[in-house]
Amino acid sequence: MAYNDQIAAMARERIAQSHKDVEEKNMFGGLCFMVNGKMCVGVQSDHLMVRLDPNIYEAVLEKGGCRPMEFTGKPMKGYVYVDVEDLTTQKKVNHWLDLALEYNEIAKASKKKAKK
Repeated sequence: MAYNDQIAAMARERIAQSHKDVEEKNMFGGLCFMVNGKMCVGVQSDHLMVRLDPNIYEAVLEKGGCRPMEFTGKPMKGYVYVDVEDLTTQKKVNHWLDLALEYNEIAKASKKKAKK
C-alpha cells in the first residue's frame, strides 16, 4: 500500500488523543482510520481523504484547501481530498481531522454485508 507515512503518523497521533475505538485498515490503495466502527479519514499517496458532515460539504469546498472525492467518476458528497502539500503542520492536519472526528460522532455506520 502506498500512502504518506508522515501524514498517517500525524493522523494517528491526533485521533489517539481523543478516541480509543480506532482501527487501521488498508483500503482504497492507502490506510483508512475507522473510528467507532465508522470510516473517518484515510491517507493515500498524495492526499488525506476526509469524511465530513454533508451539511457543510459545499461550504468547506468553497473555503478551499480541498477538492471533492470522486469514486467511479462521481463526486461523493461528504468526502473530500486534501493534498499533502497543504498539510505541512500538525495544526493544518488537525483542522481536517477535527472536522472528520466531529462528524464521526453523529455519522451512521455503513450496513454490514450478510455473510453467505
